[in-house]
Parts: sequence; structure tokens; C-alpha cells
Amino acid sequence: MKFKDNIPIYVQIEDYIFLELAQGKLKAGDKLPSVRALAVELTVNVNTVQRALRELTAQGYIYSKRGEGNFVTEDDALLEAAKRKLLVSELAAFVSRMEKLGVERDKIGRILEQYLQETDRGEQYEQNFGD
Repeated sequence: MKFKDNIPIYVQIEDYIFLELAQGKLKAGDKLPSVRALAVELTVNVNTVQRALRELTAQGYIYSKRGEGNFVTEDDALLEAAKRKLLVSELAAFVSRMEKLGVERDKIGRILEQYLQETDRGEQYEQNFGD
């Protein structure tokens, strides 16, 4: 996993786990890899993984069973909330990037719709930002 410098690593690990949930790689009741296995997989310090897992536990997304490990919550509403949180984060980043490119908010939806229509038809997107 490649980490961004401007976001704490433990937060990025939380986002990584949210993404695993959203993609269906982790499901309700699934056991997470051990802290050490996650640390090796993500090439980070064990303490950083522990902090991310503590945060996720505090938020209710995972729970611990003494001697067995960490598990994904079985609360479907909470898991849907995690997916929505990830979706909103992605949308906020997208809108921010569009605004930095000088695209007005009222045109973002039209540009996205045009892009989706053209790519659905197999066409090359032409970047026509006209009204």
C-alpha cells in the first residue's frame, strides 16, 4: 500500500479496511488478519495498525474476541454507513479536484453525465465542457 504524506497512516489504514468492506472482500462477521500480518502486508509498524484497529473498534466497525482476534461487526446498518462514508469521501475529493481545475459546481454533474454516456457507448470522451 502506498501512503500519502498529508494523512496520518492509521487513518489511511482505516480507509483501507473501509475499502475492503465496500468491495466485499471483508464481510460481516469475518475475522481480520492478525495485527502482525496486517503490519507486514501494509509495511507499517505494528503500533500503527493497533491504533487504526482501536479507532475502528471505538467506532463499532470491528470487535475483539479475547484470544481469537478482531472481527468485522455484524451490524449491517453500521457497515452501510461505512460504505457511505467512503463514498462521500471519494465524492468530496472528486468535487474538490474539479473545482481546482476551474469547473463550476453546476457543470460537474453535466460533465460527469456526458462522460458516462460516451464511455458507455464505447466512445472516447471528448472533454466538451460547453453548455
